[in-house]
Amino acid sequence: MDLRKLKTLIDLVSESNVSELEITEAEGKVRIVKGGGAVQQVFAPMVAPAPVAQAAVAAPAGAPVAPPAEAAPTGHVVKSPMVGTFYRASSPGAKSFVEIGSQVKEGDTICIIEAMKILNEIEADKSGTVAQILCENGQAVEYGQPLFVIE
Repeated sequence: MDLRKLKTLIDLVSESNVSELEITEAEGKVRIVKGGGAVQQVFAPMVAPAPVAQAAVAAPAGAPVAPPAEAAPTGHVVKSPMVGTFYRASSPGAKSFVEIGSQVKEGDTICIIEAMKILNEIEADKSGTVAQILCENGQAVEYGQPLFVIE
């Protein structure tokens, strides 16, 4: 990445209300984080993955083994309508809206997603029993990410 471009990005972050900026380009990935008045930058060059010659190549001893793919949830999946932070309760010390095994009716609040400092109540779009909670409290969620399974 061009040094002038990098300096411009750092200046923009330090002079704005943006606390973090991440840019990925062909040459690498840059992440600029502002914290306590100081700006930090991290640059990681992009490395192309090595092509796999054979499909059945044994992993060397001590290499991490990929976890098995999770089975698709059965039942009705409630998905996130937005990008934000998932919360199971209305405040840190409060009781969770739902637990596994809870009976919910269509329209009941089942969680909160915080997006841009706004707390958005997410409602059940189907009546039934909560079979699975697929997110952890405080976890960042993406649009369309499964949150709950209702049977």
